[in-house]
Amino acid sequence: MDLTITDVRAYPAYIPTELDVGPVHAKASLSCVIVEVRTADGVTGYGYTAITDEEVIATIVDTLLSDKLRGMSALDREKIAEAIYWTVSPRGQTGYGSHAASAIDLALWDILGKATGLPCWQLLGGARREVPLYVTFGFGQFDREQLADAAKYLVQDGVSRLKMVVGHHALRRQSEGENLADILAEDVARVTAVREAIGDDASIFVDANCNLDPASALWLAERLRPVGIDFFEEPVRGNDVRQMAEIRSRGTRVAAGQNEGQLFRFRDLIEGGAVDVIQPNAVICGGFTVAQKVAALAEAHQVTLANGGAFPFHNMHLHGGLMNGGLVEWHLISVEMGNAVFRNLPERNGQTLRLPDQPGLGFDVDQDALEHFAAGPHSRGRGKG
Repeated sequence: MDLTITDVRAYPAYIPTELDVGPVHAKASLSCVIVEVRTADGVTGYGYTAITDEEVIATIVDTLLSDKLRGMSALDREKIAEAIYWTVSPRGQTGYGSHAASAIDLALWDILGKATGLPCWQLLGGARREVPLYVTFGFGQFDREQLADAAKYLVQDGVSRLKMVVGHHALRRQSEGENLADILAEDVARVTAVREAIGDDASIFVDANCNLDPASALWLAERLRPVGIDFFEEPVRGNDVRQMAEIRSRGTRVAAGQNEGQLFRFRDLIEGGAVDVIQPNAVICGGFTVAQKVAALAEAHQVTLANGGAFPFHNMHLHGGLMNGGLVEWHLISVEMGNAVFRNLPERNGQTLRLPDQPGLGFDVDQDALEHFAAGPHSRGRGKG
């Protein structure tokens, strides 16, 4: 079979969605890029990245990487990853380059699966046929009462692991004149409302998305201690290793890694004692090729592996494939975005997700939807809800 790459094309898409959590409703949106890689024998793979500026990533793929990859074998994932590195990250930068590399790498794994007739989770190791989930529902769009209602609905639907956003754009809002103390106090009230609604048997995770300074993160962690949180995800700006290690030393479990894009950053987080849970995100860290290396670092250091940063339909393969795979994030906004552009996606059963038997990523791209969203108006820099 001739798997020489003949064409690489990026589709940027900004996707508005309706978020429904039982009785609670809100509007939401996310942007993404889907990358199509075609081969000489007609095997086509689709990669994906998000939480970035969709137009920039599409431009990087179409203008910097497409010509470079034509003529290479889709099987040569390590060789291609190195070529991409020296094109978009020649001095060790993180950021846009890793998003482009991730989308292309996932497309190559999709091609490998289709060429061999095997799903990616089996190619990665085949450790388990289903993965455990936690559900991210606690978005800034919801007020306290809505959060409580949504949490109760999810618990009744068999979910005992719930995640909420805290410090929502807090440092930016402070720079625009809002009182940071008021933002943090409201976070305490919101998490408390959810705990009171669901009782003590369910787990609550919180995620600041790198939006707090160290003093504020410590203050919030201390105030949430009586509520009981299972981990505090990305509590400080820039995933500062020293500051997160300090938060851990005060008795709070810390998770991070969802937006990191270089292997050395994961090494530093682990060896610096900054995390209890490391969270490589296959759609951002460099695809499965890099994510499995992060998983090896985690196993060697006995650090828990989990998915942060959403996008379960790609990350499920990593955690199903590897023996030290862990929790996969069922991020409700990203799930709805996936439903808008993919077909034949697996469905959540309580808090588990069964992995597909179909080859490659195991689901199809809705080409009409992709063309529609790619042709529509885009907006720069939209992040996770």
